[in-house]
Amino acid sequence: MTTTTTTTTAAWPSGRSGHDAVLAQFGDGRADLMRWALTTGDPLADAVVTEMHELGTAVARPLLTRGIQDGLGSLDDPPPALAAFLHQTETPPAYADDHLLDQASRPYFSSPTPVHILSLSAGALVRVYESPSIAKVLSTTGRLVDRAEKRLTETGTWVTQAMLPGNLRPGKPGYVATLHVRMLHAHMRKLALDRGYDSTVDGVPINQVDLARTWMDFTLTAYTAEELMGFGLTGRELDGLYRYWWHVAHLLGVDARLVEGITGNQAARRVDDLLQAVTGPVSDDSARLADATLDSIASLLQQFLKLPPRLSRPALDALTRRIHGASMSEDLQIAPEPVADAVLTPVIAGFRAARSARRRSPERWEAAIDANIAAERARGDAKAEPTAYERGATGSED
Repeated sequence: MTTTTTTTTAAWPSGRSGHDAVLAQFGDGRADLMRWALTTGDPLADAVVTEMHELGTAVARPLLTRGIQDGLGSLDDPPPALAAFLHQTETPPAYADDHLLDQASRPYFSSPTPVHILSLSAGALVRVYESPSIAKVLSTTGRLVDRAEKRLTETGTWVTQAMLPGNLRPGKPGYVATLHVRMLHAHMRKLALDRGYDSTVDGVPINQVDLARTWMDFTLTAYTAEELMGFGLTGRELDGLYRYWWHVAHLLGVDARLVEGITGNQAARRVDDLLQAVTGPVSDDSARLADATLDSIASLLQQFLKLPPRLSRPALDALTRRIHGASMSEDLQIAPEPVADAVLTPVIAGFRAARSARRRSPERWEAAIDANIAAERARGDAKAEPTAYERGATGSED
């Protein structure tokens, strides 16, 4: 379990909503938790990065790679920070039983891949980039707009690998990919600080608020986006998926106090309100990131919805506005597209009706899930080139 009882007296970051405002709205305990979360990164992963620089990457990089892939037991006399990190990731919380690891993620694959790509881009990543501190980290480390398309593709690859049933067990592709993402965050945290990121304004780069808020985007935002596209989930399916994501959070280094106990969208929204209260207003960088992300995916929407090319980006903008609302869309400089929005309505109604019809046949429903899982496993097996998070996990992109 990734819970810590550590307290902090670090100053509240000046660029975030003040402690008194959070205290008045959410109470004492939550305000104190937010102070800790804003000023804390990922102590275990950060210690590994420090240790790697002390040992030298030529020595430390192979140890980290082998430890992630083959486990702590494969290392003779591992460095202490790496040993602590691997001990935590290889020790599953009590809830992570066989059913959760092997069955709970199956409803995710009841929707085709293009739906997940759209919910990831127009939904999850656009909202991730609403965070001014996340946008600032990407800007400070030189990874703002020029890598937006690749970041989208590789994030989608990671999410798929993490969601495949059984893939979060130690040594499996989803476990390995998730630890690579976690270590990439730690290297980016150090890189941002080395390049002048000001923690007194925005909090520690990629802090626990940012991590938990991103967790919300891959769950609450993505599930809401897919429901809006006609691919909704039942309460029971959502319950299992949220519990599955507790374990993803454990592997990502997200403190359990921020996410565990959430079993549905309503509970997620209550916690998300707290996280949003200390996130801060969107920046110009946020708008640039959103635009680059939507540009990179517009052609997929055209193919999926069989739209004329001239309507692909307007339709994506219309979908994005449905997901994020008019006020946030204006902040992100996403203009209204009334014609494209009108086109979306009957198309989404058709998706919803077809999905409802499939649900009436349990055999057909499960067969579609099995087919989607098989296709994603085959796609993962065919991947040849290492992703940025695999390279960055060992510090090779610093």
